[in-house]
Amino acid sequence: MDEDKNVKLILGNDLYSKVSSCRILMVGAGGIGCELLKNLVLSGFKNITVVAKESALRFNPSVNIESHQADIKNTEFNVEWFKQFTMVLNALDNLDARKHVNAMCLAANIPLIESGTTGYLGQSYVINKGITECFDCHPKPTPTTYPVCTIRSTPSAPIHCIVWAKSYLFTQLFGNSEDDEALDQEKSEDNAQELAALVKETEALKKIKDSMGTPEYPKQVFDKVFKTDILRLLSMEDMWKERRKPTPLDYEQLAKGRQIELTNETVENDHSKSHGLKDQQLWTLGEYFDVFRSSVTKLSERLRKQQSIKPDAILTFDKDDEDALEFVASAANLRAKIFEIQQKTLFEVKSMAGNIIPAIATTNAIIAGVVVMKAFQVLRGSIGDIKRTYLTTVSRRPHLLIQEESSGPNLECQVCQSTGATVLVDLEKATLRDLIDKILLAPLDQGGAEMTEEIAVMDGDRMLYDIEYDDNLDTLLKDLKVQNGTILRIDSENGDQDLDLVIQSRPSLDTVIQLSETLKKTNKKNQQKRRLESNEASQQEEQIQKKPKLDNNTIVEIGEDDENGTIVLD
Repeated sequence: MDEDKNVKLILGNDLYSKVSSCRILMVGAGGIGCELLKNLVLSGFKNITVVAKESALRFNPSVNIESHQADIKNTEFNVEWFKQFTMVLNALDNLDARKHVNAMCLAANIPLIESGTTGYLGQSYVINKGITECFDCHPKPTPTTYPVCTIRSTPSAPIHCIVWAKSYLFTQLFGNSEDDEALDQEKSEDNAQELAALVKETEALKKIKDSMGTPEYPKQVFDKVFKTDILRLLSMEDMWKERRKPTPLDYEQLAKGRQIELTNETVENDHSKSHGLKDQQLWTLGEYFDVFRSSVTKLSERLRKQQSIKPDAILTFDKDDEDALEFVASAANLRAKIFEIQQKTLFEVKSMAGNIIPAIATTNAIIAGVVVMKAFQVLRGSIGDIKRTYLTTVSRRPHLLIQEESSGPNLECQVCQSTGATVLVDLEKATLRDLIDKILLAPLDQGGAEMTEEIAVMDGDRMLYDIEYDDNLDTLLKDLKVQNGTILRIDSENGDQDLDLVIQSRPSLDTVIQLSETLKKTNKKNQQKRRLESNEASQQEEQIQKKPKLDNNTIVEIGEDDENGTIVLD
């Protein structure tokens, strides 16, 4: 029996052939992702790389689904790996991961279909280098930050406790201790004292981390953050003249109380528990105590295992990671108990820690369907004509889906307007000086980029070199943590020669470092700007010639408007 018989009839032989033979990468398998994966396997797509494949195979067991349970930012998923796919479908709710996938697709020069939902609202659009605007063409709202003094000393709301647990305690114990972007690090007068105290507490936690993996470790962490640090706060008497004082927690007392609690639950056969989903119930203090100890142990074991393979390995918070979420929820609620702040359920903590609005199943289903329709359009080869689609409930129009013409690239975008090139590197031998002298400053006829000396070499937000910072010149690229797949950003003085260099490891390379292809030195931004201005002028002239004569009661549809999308001319 031909399982795709109906799909062939709907798509036609030509499109079906493209659909069944193309290779799809789907990043993310959450709310949108699960719906999208189901749609893909039911729509004739045969070769899909994604996470959480098992559920989708029930819909169509003949589909080839490759599953990766890993972070898309891992070095194994480099530009060359991305190039094997026909297109990429994003189903992410993480801003940093979206920006990364956007950069990788631009470097690999493959189409990316972006999508997202917020409650009852949603959108989907196509990104393709040189044709449409990219994810970074326009700035995105920056995450909310909270003053250190509030988070560390005087929390007054549940979100303060959750930010403390996620952005401070989790990163200190299991991640990068400098990665606390939710904390406002500006050294204002209010923050100065707390920043100094934060440094001392961080050093104390580092010493405690030396005992990670021992039976005593959870207790040491507990005593440090829920007792010793609170006693330090209480010693600042002026702070509590007009505030309610916090109450430290005692590990031994909680352990004894939990034993009594468990005994009573056994006697009562747990009839005191309310019905309903556990993650939507408020737990007892004893339950938070148990979950904290358990999650600390599990995360510690996971981190130690990873560090045995890669010494600098870290854990990053993921709201869909059960251990990480339970750690943040238990730590936040224990801290909330100390400051007499309202407790939050696991479900509520997940929503707040993930910085998201709870998903609406129907919204995800609609947007997932839209994404597949756009995938069909990409395969038809009409990317420049594919419109943005918005799902909205606030429009005065009689339909929920609104179409909008796609926008061209932002000529000032530093992500999609830079020239991309691949550099072959012997990471065991090549230094930063090799990169600069033999690639960036070398003439075009010698296989270089022929840039001026006024350049900066960036690895993400980390500066490796500029004309006033040359400390790393004779350091091996591998020692600068430049790896296979790293994309180095080269900023030129005037911005007309910006480069994105994709590093490809080539051991025992004869020349140590070389460009894989010849670069043509052109002022691409100015050329494109002149071309767009010329096209706009031609279009305006054409519209003037075709402009119809209007009477006093004509209504002209002009596309999306703040109100109803129409203008009445009178």
